[in-house]
Amino acid sequence: MARPRSHDDAARARLLDAAAEAVARGGAEGFSLREVSSAAGTSTSAVYSLFGSREALVAAVGREAFARLAAHLESAPRSADPRRDLLELGLAYRRFALAEPGFYRVMFDAAPETGTGTEEQTFLVLREAVERAAGRDSLEPAVALWALVHGLVGLELAGLLPGDEGEREERYRKALQSVGPALVASPA
Repeated sequence: MARPRSHDDAARARLLDAAAEAVARGGAEGFSLREVSSAAGTSTSAVYSLFGSREALVAAVGREAFARLAAHLESAPRSADPRRDLLELGLAYRRFALAEPGFYRVMFDAAPETGTGTEEQTFLVLREAVERAAGRDSLEPAVALWALVHGLVGLELAGLLPGDEGEREERYRKALQSVGPALVASPA
């Protein structure tokens, strides 16, 4: 007879959320399993039961972060206008970062070994959209656009942009609309 499962998917999700916040605050080595399991309302045995190890938990947080970003990018409306689609991807990127700041920070600041880079599927979505808009190979303009959205989002998450939520969103949109096309059109 199979051993009953003592930790469910809800505990797994709570552990991922708590670990993302802990890793974002203190890095992949800067938290204890006791801290994370307590914040998730479970025990350290749940970490071992569900993930196998502390390192596997951190890796799972990285994978979950990219999965959540991918879901946000996938939710961006698609149209026949490639430049409009790029704007929508940029807006989706910002929505993810603001909705999931712990996971966002894990991806880029706290645990870069989780797969951040131009080979990651989420970056390839951007690159393909840039290729549609530019009509050519797009690594350099895609990296430039990524730098633009990442920089603006990073400033916003750090509390360095003035204004309320609506003003910051409008400023972000305007920056993408004014600078984005120039980056896409820039020579390879």
